[in-house]
Amino acid sequence: MKTAHSTLGRILAAGLFAAFAIAAPAARAAGGEIALDKASINLHDEASLQRGARNFVNYCLNCHNAAFMRYSALTKIGLSEQQIRDNLMFTTDKFGDTMVSALDPKDAKEWFGVLPPDLTLVARVRGSDWLYTFLRSFHRDDASPTGWNNIVFKNVAMPHVLHDLQGTQALAKAGEKPGHGGHMEPVMKLAIDRAGTMTTAEYDKFVLDLVNYLTYMGEPARAQRTQLGIIVLFFLVIAFFVTLWLKHEYWKDVK
Repeated sequence: MKTAHSTLGRILAAGLFAAFAIAAPAARAAGGEIALDKASINLHDEASLQRGARNFVNYCLNCHNAAFMRYSALTKIGLSEQQIRDNLMFTTDKFGDTMVSALDPKDAKEWFGVLPPDLTLVARVRGSDWLYTFLRSFHRDDASPTGWNNIVFKNVAMPHVLHDLQGTQALAKAGEKPGHGGHMEPVMKLAIDRAGTMTTAEYDKFVLDLVNYLTYMGEPARAQRTQLGIIVLFFLVIAFFVTLWLKHEYWKDVK
């Protein structure tokens, strides 16, 4: 005879298996066979977030929107209204407007073949590590319509808008590995073939600040929510021991 507990256990096990079966292919699709580099995200680092906002406005907002983020919300990362108006507002004069590109959607469709995606939630969809690796993995590709490609996102329509900073990368053979049918396949690795205005360390920091801001933009309340969660858990631990002590005091004379 089946018990309610065993039936419930089978249902939960089936649900977990189904969730894993759905999530695993999605995870592989997001990262592919490329090992993603770790992005050291710190949403409490206001200086990094401010630099990231500057990088976003100067290099991303030319084509991409952040239609769910208002300029006025940037005061939460330590910027004053005057600083935002003087340094970040180039597409509107209204402080409460959302961060929308001045690029005409028709021109974008004609130039790139697709509309550049809105970036408000890109870090939540793709992940911070994916973005950090992607922005450092462009390389020249003469067969591509834009002249660029990316090892993380094959045949991406986006050109490498940061190439003046990073320099130009090319795929170079770094060795071989066993492939299908016992044949050896080349192992390709990115290498700088034209230096940019930044060193590799400087460019990596530039990208990290940008990704830090994109992560913040996707969930501005994340840092506050995490801090509040820690406080709530601490309160629950104290409440548990207080309740345990009260139970002991109430029942100690009961025999």
